[in-house]
Amino acid sequence: MADGAGGDAAGRTVTMLGRSGCHLCEEALEVIERVCAELGARVEVRDLDAAPAKERDDYWDKIPVTFVDGAQHDFWRVDEDRLRAALRRAD
Repeated sequence: MADGAGGDAAGRTVTMLGRSGCHLCEEALEVIERVCAELGARVEVRDLDAAPAKERDDYWDKIPVTFVDGAQHDFWRVDEDRLRAALRRAD
């Protein structure tokens, strides 16, 4: 495992699907931004209120939902170590 130096996840993207005013979303985004800054991954935030109806139906009760390179990674909370490991894992 890497020693924490940046660059491990360059080119990877973590997307958070959430809502404005959601305290769990705010907490999750703090973790996502910290891990992505450390590893060199990109952060993308999408607003569930502006998402297509199908996506709102699928994820409404799970926000925040996190995706790594488009694949669902987690929902409700973001575990820092688990996200870090997912970003370091080669696909």
